[in-house]
Amino acid sequence: MESVDNSSEGHPSSPSSPPSAIFDRDRHITFLLMMYQLLPSPYQLQEINRLTLAYFVISGLDILGALDQVDKDAVANWVLSLQVHPRNQADRNRREFFGFLGSRSSQFPPVDNGALLPNNSHLASTYCALAILKIVGYKLSNNDFEPLLTSMRNLQQPDGSFMPIHTGAERDLRFVYCAAAISFMLNDWSGMDKEKAKDYILQCQSYDGGFGLVPCAESHGGATYCAIASLRLMGFLEEDLLKSSATSSVIDVPLLLDWLVQRLGTDGGFQGRPNKVSDTCYAFWIGAALRIFRGQDFIDKGALRGFLLTCQSEYGGFSKVPGEFPDLYHSYYGFTAFGLLEEPDLLSIFPELGITGLSAMGV
Repeated sequence: MESVDNSSEGHPSSPSSPPSAIFDRDRHITFLLMMYQLLPSPYQLQEINRLTLAYFVISGLDILGALDQVDKDAVANWVLSLQVHPRNQADRNRREFFGFLGSRSSQFPPVDNGALLPNNSHLASTYCALAILKIVGYKLSNNDFEPLLTSMRNLQQPDGSFMPIHTGAERDLRFVYCAAAISFMLNDWSGMDKEKAKDYILQCQSYDGGFGLVPCAESHGGATYCAIASLRLMGFLEEDLLKSSATSSVIDVPLLLDWLVQRLGTDGGFQGRPNKVSDTCYAFWIGAALRIFRGQDFIDKGALRGFLLTCQSEYGGFSKVPGEFPDLYHSYYGFTAFGLLEEPDLLSIFPELGITGLSAMGV
């Protein structure tokens, strides 16, 4: 889940300053509002992911209880303008994916020879689009998403995995998760074969209990979250796995729980893989997976909070690790982590979707 990781690698470290002992909500709101108005120039390379970056901003403001500071109707209209619609039946028969584009650049006019640019709607962009629409209060029932769901089935492969775009691409648990989250938010599972998706996920559980992005791959915090959240959204995991019989679960619960708990570092943060440093974003990926298990009591909340505060920037936002400049990706997952920690004045997080509970439930 790090395809849009805008970390500060390659940039000079920020001037060191003593970490704050408080979560600086007001400064974080200012940070996000600046990003809402104008993204800094380093994000030019992330133009194709503009919808995902917008998701970090809008959902972040929602978690911080500051969504009233943006024009929600304007946000919804902008997101809807990125939806791809079939023009006719011939379009439907081309097996394209009618989801959401990642940015306006995918809608540029034909090139000089008259050839149309390919339809580049993407599963991750579609997940972010629907999440934003729910967050700003747009009723998804107002829109016709039947072409989206029907065409999404074309992205599922015989082994149950998903490609993110119709023209062919990598296949892994990130896109299984996107498909499951899209289906859950639309309350319509006609766009995927849940049994095939479940079988693919189970093939990704490693010998150590964690999940790799693909079968036989190294266990990874982001992939493990995608596996657990997808199974839960699809209804294959009990609500309280720790109280139910472990032998009744489709996954090896004790082994997975052991792998998750071992990701806690000596500095109080979470690492994504063994022998890696703690990283702000894994406070969500690992923390949310434990919350789905109802295993949040295994987290040393005080130590985790302390680590996250060492990554809190004096400019607002969070960095990947202490001593670096903040970026939008790690800032957002810092906010979600504090939401999981039930920080005062923050809205609670629905861990399976990574957005606030109020948004997830459509309230």
